[in-house]
Amino acid sequence: MLQSRALLIALILLFSTTVPEVHSKAIFEKDRRDWLVLPDAIAAYIYEAVNKVSPRVAQLLVDAAQTQPVVVTRNFLIKETTKLSILAEQLMEKIKNLWYTKVLGY
Repeated sequence: MLQSRALLIALILLFSTTVPEVHSKAIFEKDRRDWLVLPDAIAAYIYEAVNKVSPRVAQLLVDAAQTQPVVVTRNFLIKETTKLSILAEQLMEKIKNLWYTKVLGY
């Protein structure tokens, strides 16, 4: 029992999501800067699978995902990955402009 709880908590920390947030996100939305969409989708599938087997354990997953440390960590990761994504987009734009102006001579 203790090992299964530890495994569930590790899965929650790994995927760190809440179920309602997962269903509101498009996985392959083009303008999406949130890199945690795929882990959210995986967490939703895990929740649904666990819920079919044991609704009590599924509720434990939901409760663990909504604890303060998990929410704070997840929000921090979303904020930082969004910054990185914006910087990567700007870098790609600069490289593209450099390629067109210096290499191709447009």
